[in-house]
Amino acid sequence: MKIITKSPGIIFICLFCFLQGYGQKSQHVILISIDGFRPDFYLDKKWPAPNLQMLRDKGVYAKGVQSVFPSVTYPSHTTITTGAYPGKHGIYYNAPVDGKKGQWYWEEKYIRIPTLWDAVHDAGKTSGSVMWPVTVGAPIDYNFPVKRADDDDSANQLESTMPFITPAGLLDEMQQETGKLTGADFNTDNTIDVTIGRMGIYIFKKFKPALMALHFVTADHQQHAHGREGAEVHNAVALIDSMIGLVVKSIKDAGLENSSTLIITGDHGFVNSTNTFSPNVLLAQHNLLNKDGKLNFYCSGGAAFLYVKDKNDQASICRVRSLLNGLPVDQKKAFSIIERNTLDRIGANPEVVIGLAMKKGYVAINNSKGELMGTKKPGGSHGYYPDFDEIQTGFIAYGAGIGTHREIKTMGIKDVAPVITKLLGLSFVAPDGILIPGILEK
Repeated sequence: MKIITKSPGIIFICLFCFLQGYGQKSQHVILISIDGFRPDFYLDKKWPAPNLQMLRDKGVYAKGVQSVFPSVTYPSHTTITTGAYPGKHGIYYNAPVDGKKGQWYWEEKYIRIPTLWDAVHDAGKTSGSVMWPVTVGAPIDYNFPVKRADDDDSANQLESTMPFITPAGLLDEMQQETGKLTGADFNTDNTIDVTIGRMGIYIFKKFKPALMALHFVTADHQQHAHGREGAEVHNAVALIDSMIGLVVKSIKDAGLENSSTLIITGDHGFVNSTNTFSPNVLLAQHNLLNKDGKLNFYCSGGAAFLYVKDKNDQASICRVRSLLNGLPVDQKKAFSIIERNTLDRIGANPEVVIGLAMKKGYVAINNSKGELMGTKKPGGSHGYYPDFDEIQTGFIAYGAGIGTHREIKTMGIKDVAPVITKLLGLSFVAPDGILIPGILEK
């Protein structure tokens, strides 16, 4: 279409609007992460999740979503907000390898590349977040980050987080409406997800940020303790689903139903596990273990990674590989060796020389004494190489800018950021993520 005008001012205004808002399909994105979110929660009617299943029927959903390696919470959540694999964003595990006791990657300063928080801020829009990992100090306007006690600190979740809430008066203002909060409101067995939901709804209705993120955690805790099918897991899913129902209601109550988008995803699935494998015991048995970083494995649930201080020490690396390959069949069946070229392809930690992908039912632990193989209390684990169904997470999108009911066959958590970018019209490039066809309306 050709536009003819004699007014340079009109041309400038049109060009400015084009550059600032072109492609924006939504005014508000509510990003919900369910820790330990599995697609069967919304695909299988046996799960008490009517709101998830309703949103699945009305919006776009994925049959399964690939996580990262290791498929654990902090690397995964950072991939969601950067569109990058851990090898690029720098959050390789939940905790720094050489961190002090209790230290995790709390602070956003550890992330090596731009995030959606940066993009929203740079666009002059506002953001909010409750309990999203790696957000202490992030450029989030209304932020209740996740922070727990380090070292010998005995503070509870609320006390540990209070100094890092932004703005400083947010909690006091919130409590006037939602009621006084105490440490008991952050109990991971039954209260914390209610607290997270209430806080997120308050921030969204009060401040109406362009990007609002919530991280529900109880399903993860219960699957660790009781496995994939425990009654406690069903109860946790029902509770989280009820909070999602309240989020949907809050969008309507705020009069923002036609301009808001709800995205629900997760970080990893879960695998039932009863057996352990201790690769550092194998190193110790052959006088190879050196915990100062010269030669040792770092274990992360369904994964283990070999650190070698001198990567030119090929003799030691070959020796470790030979020991692993030479184990008896009943021990070797616990894992697969992941070589560096495959680690590069999946965007894993560039500092390690090989990885171990544990098989279903096995977890790697950091013990350097005792038996190589052992047993553990039955429960659930994650961290596994994300190439099988049980470890996949889920994805549902509904609302402004989202297409009609459709199943997405294949996507990764790295592909969530491009969806949010397009919905909000942000200037942001996901290093590894792509915009999966079929999610957005035509």
